[in-house]
Amino acid sequence: MADPTGFLKYTHRELPKRRPVPLRLKDWKEVYEEFDVGTLREQATRCMDCGIPFCHHGCPLGNLIPEWNDLVRRGHFRDAIERLHATNNFPDFTGRLCPAPCEPACVLGINQEPVTIKQIELEIIDRAFDEGWVEPVRPHCETGKSVAVVGSGPAGLAAAQQLTRAGHNVTVFERDDRIGGLLRYGIPEFKMEKRVLDRRLDQMVAEGTEFRAGVNVGEDLTAEQLLNDFDSVVLAGGATAWRELPIPGRDLDGIHQAMEYLPWGNRVQQGDDVLGPDGEPPITAKGKKVVIIGGGDTGADCLGTAHRQGAASIHQFEIMPRPPETRASSTPWPTYPLMYRIASAHEEGGERVFSVNTEEFVGEDGHVTGLKVHEVTMKDGKFVKVEGTDFQLDADLVLLAMGFVGPEKSGLLTDLGVKFTDRGNVARGDDFDTSVPGVFVAGDMGRGQSLIVWAIAEGRAAASAVDRFLMGATALPAPIKPTAAPLR
Repeated sequence: MADPTGFLKYTHRELPKRRPVPLRLKDWKEVYEEFDVGTLREQATRCMDCGIPFCHHGCPLGNLIPEWNDLVRRGHFRDAIERLHATNNFPDFTGRLCPAPCEPACVLGINQEPVTIKQIELEIIDRAFDEGWVEPVRPHCETGKSVAVVGSGPAGLAAAQQLTRAGHNVTVFERDDRIGGLLRYGIPEFKMEKRVLDRRLDQMVAEGTEFRAGVNVGEDLTAEQLLNDFDSVVLAGGATAWRELPIPGRDLDGIHQAMEYLPWGNRVQQGDDVLGPDGEPPITAKGKKVVIIGGGDTGADCLGTAHRQGAASIHQFEIMPRPPETRASSTPWPTYPLMYRIASAHEEGGERVFSVNTEEFVGEDGHVTGLKVHEVTMKDGKFVKVEGTDFQLDADLVLLAMGFVGPEKSGLLTDLGVKFTDRGNVARGDDFDTSVPGVFVAGDMGRGQSLIVWAIAEGRAAASAVDRFLMGATALPAPIKPTAAPLR
């Protein structure tokens, strides 16, 4: 039972402070300072005895938020991690990377600041690792069934861990040279240090999951071999086909997709030998005038990375208008609100420019030197140019961070013969099953570009479906159905 007057005692929402900008720009470590445990317990006490916890509605994983909030309030951290792990395989990932749709659904948030759910989650799991409470969970028995998981992002890792614990022989295939997918080569170190990922992978190896990096399934291992060698397959390769900007000048040097740029920063932090004679990776923002096209999380990742590399100037373009400072009327409680947000990277510098569209890249000697841009407005659901607003901005590095349009179809998916939806995602039934018997799909590959919390939820649910397919019944939880709408 929560303290029913806690939100009256502690009226203010508190979060850990971010390290000073001049200090954190000198390294790639996570940006937050440590959070006092006494303050944390006070924040957990703000969780109301609300009767109907709408935070459950906001969380795709169905996290038992009021339960572990109250356990933290009482200082029972070991019990709290047991309740947290009951629904979420990787709270150490979501506590750092999830936009926390649970928080705007908090009942307290109707007329006060919501409970700091995400921070409490993060403090629970980090303390659990520090105390040695996170241990391998070995299966009680072996089924003799084999499962291939293609893709090692959050969906693939969640499915693999659940299936391994159910007693199956699970092999995770990853085409990159290291395991982790976007967690490894898409998320910058300042948002999640890779030690956080590595300690989870160590746990999974100890549980019995086999990882095979550097294997491009569809080429190094054919679709036919995959189906012959395994009793079931989980496709969790993500939505890796990036959105293009087909305008004049796109073929100029110095224009790159975000996922062509971000991995180099991560590789440098991993200690890879990727630096050139100038001491910089192949794509760097050092000393350059940078323009980032795209105002979402990936754009912010590019922004923070460019700051740390020493960019001369940075502009971040967004075609949408600037959101309101508070929850928009179009997204009422308990939905995820449309509102203006400031990421840590935005605090560090750069200029955010809204309601603009790039119509042409210009260059000299084959390299980009600038962009021709104009303002836009929305009319009848379409972006319309505002006449007389044309301007040109100098740039010698342009990063396209406009999202992803679905999975890459050539290779594995084409060879397997799976069907696709009208939007280009892998089609699936009510049990995450594809049109190919024994082949299931989880995460962005079937859902389209979405959030880490959805990926983990789908990985868990797909694992339940695979276990039922192999064994006729399952005890694995299935938090969601594939028909659930993505957060937008």
